[in-house]
Amino acid sequence: MIAKSFALSLVRLKWSAIIKTSKVAGKTLFSKYLLITNVTISTSLSGIGDTLQQQYEILTGDNPNQTWNKKRTVDMSATGTVVGVICHFWYNWLDKRLPGKTFKIVLKKLLVDQVIFSPFLIAVFFGTVGVLEQMSTAEVLEEIKAKAWRLYAAEWVVWPPAQLINFYLLPTRFRVLYDNTISLGYDVYTSYVKHDKT
Repeated sequence: MIAKSFALSLVRLKWSAIIKTSKVAGKTLFSKYLLITNVTISTSLSGIGDTLQQQYEILTGDNPNQTWNKKRTVDMSATGTVVGVICHFWYNWLDKRLPGKTFKIVLKKLLVDQVIFSPFLIAVFFGTVGVLEQMSTAEVLEEIKAKAWRLYAAEWVVWPPAQLINFYLLPTRFRVLYDNTISLGYDVYTSYVKHDKT
């Protein structure tokens, strides 16, 4: 009985230490190292989104010899790095430019985000992948003309409700984390649109 009680005390103590360490790490990651945290999350989830899309293509595709294209995942992860940096500074700028969380301010943030920032970020995405794939400027512009509208239309379905929550409920330091959590599904779709040959 004493041994069992001692073991339970050790387990509680261990969990207590884990929780305390997690809280300290979370505070550090989302304050002192916020840019690194945001970029790491964005890079990782962009790569995971592409990996999920490729696995779907392998399982449902017509080509039985298709395998995971690691370079494609690295390229998509690199776009996550670029987008993560931009989003980090964008959310900080937006919250300084439009401070507050009233419904009117949140709607202004949402409108600016959707009308100005979304098209810009989609162009950055295609431009980044174009550079990594050594496409010419004309090829990148052609791909933007052919495919960007699909991503932008999807953004109007996904992001307005998500960003209402983001802008109304969350502090600035958690915006990129939340954005990327929602974005995992969107990243799968982004990978599909980017690599769709039809």
